[in-house]
Amino acid sequence: TTLTSDALLQLVQKLPLDKLPPHLQPDQLAATAMGKIDEMKRRERMSPVDTAWLRMDSRENLMMIVGVLMFAGKPDVARVKRTIEKRLLRYKRFKQSVQVDPTGAYWLNNEADFNIGLHVEEVHLPKPAGKAELEAYVAGLATTKLDPARPLWQFGIVPYYHGEGGQQQWAFVQRIHHCIADGIALISVLYSLTDSEADADEDGVVPEAFARAARRKAEREAARDAKEGLNDGNLWKLAFDPMTNTTVKALNATGDMTAKAIKLVGNLDKWPDYAKVAAAVAKEALMLAALPNDSQTRFKGKPGTVKRVAWSEPMPLAEIKAVCKVLGVSLNDILLSCVAGAMRHYLVSQGDPTDGVEVRAFVPMNLRPKGQEHRLGNHFGLVALTLPVGIENPFERLYATKQNMEELKTSYQAALSLGILGLVGYLPKAVQTQVLGILGNKGSAVMTNVPGPTQQLYFAGSSLVQQMFWVPQSGDVGMGVSILSYNGGVQFGLITDKKFVPDPAAIINQFKPEFDKLLYWLMLNAGEEKAENAAEPEMKSKAGRTSPSTTSAKRAPRKRLAVAA
Repeated sequence: TTLTSDALLQLVQKLPLDKLPPHLQPDQLAATAMGKIDEMKRRERMSPVDTAWLRMDSRENLMMIVGVLMFAGKPDVARVKRTIEKRLLRYKRFKQSVQVDPTGAYWLNNEADFNIGLHVEEVHLPKPAGKAELEAYVAGLATTKLDPARPLWQFGIVPYYHGEGGQQQWAFVQRIHHCIADGIALISVLYSLTDSEADADEDGVVPEAFARAARRKAEREAARDAKEGLNDGNLWKLAFDPMTNTTVKALNATGDMTAKAIKLVGNLDKWPDYAKVAAAVAKEALMLAALPNDSQTRFKGKPGTVKRVAWSEPMPLAEIKAVCKVLGVSLNDILLSCVAGAMRHYLVSQGDPTDGVEVRAFVPMNLRPKGQEHRLGNHFGLVALTLPVGIENPFERLYATKQNMEELKTSYQAALSLGILGLVGYLPKAVQTQVLGILGNKGSAVMTNVPGPTQQLYFAGSSLVQQMFWVPQSGDVGMGVSILSYNGGVQFGLITDKKFVPDPAAIINQFKPEFDKLLYWLMLNAGEEKAENAAEPEMKSKAGRTSPSTTSAKRAPRKRLAVAA
């Protein structure tokens, strides 16, 4: 890489030129070689895990994270584009294209040729430009490939959209390839485009400062929730607690993230309690290999090339937290139980059997060290969560979900899956497809729970009303469930293969009724206890003083019902 063109020309002149084709002259050979050297200097090798995601694209499933943000009023399109250019392009990945050759995949620095106009476009929906039209537009994007000759992202500005209640809004739609980063990092990047005030400076807050501020806020909210007794249900913590201390030490023992996961077994002698960890990892590996496929339902099969998307209206987070506190469960327990209930309701409505049905969902688990949320790349593993769709009783289903969640919190599945992705990233694509296909057959859905800010946000002067995103599905998986919190509310999003579920709104619309079943029972139970307490003085005057043990005995069956159910 330190060769000059003159030195290279002298080197070329020493070659056996009589054996070269006549049209290749020494100066041409030197120029071509220098061009290749310049290109190599502009390249950066892609990590094996990111390479695995790059090669996971298929005709049925494209590895793109698709999101839509809805804002009040009309957009200042010029300001939107300036904000994107000033803030998003701080991250070099968004100016780099991908180059693949026999030696692997590379990030190619082509800043001189970058044109933001090719990545941000204005789109007008067909009339009446409502939710149905926006959902159809997003579904179409989910099956449209990104241009491989350009950086792998595309944004769309929809300047006119009829939101909830017919209010005029505008939408901001994003498509970003998974090889650039996972959902945690991309959410952090997209939030770096936003502000807490409408008239904020266009340059915004630098990503490091934004990450520190978000971390401090998350810590304050975690302390507040712990004080209120909300268990581990803080949505900022994603679907699970990070990793046990031992696993974190393992992940930090060597090299890059891929090596850290792959060498979970190879370097166990360097860690405390390595024998215990080795046994746990070996057990998890055997369980993962022997894991049977989940129940055969209409959610499972060979997907097609047409997608459908839907999203719910926000549900009040405070209301859900109150129910969590009464029932002694976490937010995630209730939200995932509602997902299972909505899936069950859809199967019943289609006349499908549900007895004993279990739907397995692959849930991302964040493996980043705390405070590294803004780092691009893929730094997460997957765990297989079983949703008890076959259980009709909402309380029994809730506690079964809670038990399944508890069993996964100390699991090493996430680290193992990250190691598998890193390993197949080194292997030929055909081998990667075969390995991931075997794992993909063990589940029917991908489910992601991503945290969001609790305060109002603004983007280019417009207030953010709602937001949703959809994660990609690999192999033959045809369903993706997204849970996202923002500004005191939580929303559900669903992307499905048209062959499996042509009307995902039928499932989305059942999420709130499933939660309401829990809420209404608690309200009814509280009302009965209030009436019973009001009647106690009269009962005492007629029958004498009632002992505390008698009163407790009267109420015990009702309390036991909540647990048994």
